[in-house]
Amino acid sequence: MKEVKIESTLYVYESIEELAVDVKELMSKAVEARNKAYAPYSKFNVGAALILDNGEIITGSNQENASYPSGLCAERTAIYYAGAKYPKANIVKMAITAASQNQKTTAPIPPCGACRQAIAEYEVKQEQAIEIYFMGETGSVAKSNSLANLLPLVFDKSKL
Repeated sequence: MKEVKIESTLYVYESIEELAVDVKELMSKAVEARNKAYAPYSKFNVGAALILDNGEIITGSNQENASYPSGLCAERTAIYYAGAKYPKANIVKMAITAASQNQKTTAPIPPCGACRQAIAEYEVKQEQAIEIYFMGETGSVAKSNSLANLLPLVFDKSKL
C-alpha cells in the first residue's frame, strides 16, 4: 500500500471589494440571479453567473419543486443554458453566491456535489479550466482556478 496525498488550493478575498472589476461585475450578476431564485422549501437562494469566451454572460438561479429531486441548482441552470444556447463557447469564469432566508451567510459556499460534477464535465469538454468564485450573502470570497480543486478525483468520460 502507498499513501496518496491530494491537495487543493483556494484563494480567499476578504470581501467582494478585493476582486478584479470584471469578477466583481460577474458576482453582481450572480447576486441579481440569486434574488430571482425560487426556493420555498430550502429557503436557500443561490445565484450563478458565467462569462463565456464569446463575451456573453449567462445567469441562473436555483429553482425548487415540491418533488425535491425535480429542482435544479443555480450553477447547473446557468451551465446547461450556456451549453444549449452557445454550444461552441467555453466557460471562462463562474461566480456563485448563496443566501439563506433563515440566517446570514457570511462564509464562502461552494457548489454542491452534483454541480461540481456538471462543472467538471464542461472543464473536460472544453479542455480548459474554469475559474470559480464563490461566496455567501456577504463576507469573504473564495476562488478556485479549476474545478479540480473542488473535486480532485473527478469522474469523467475517460472512465467510461
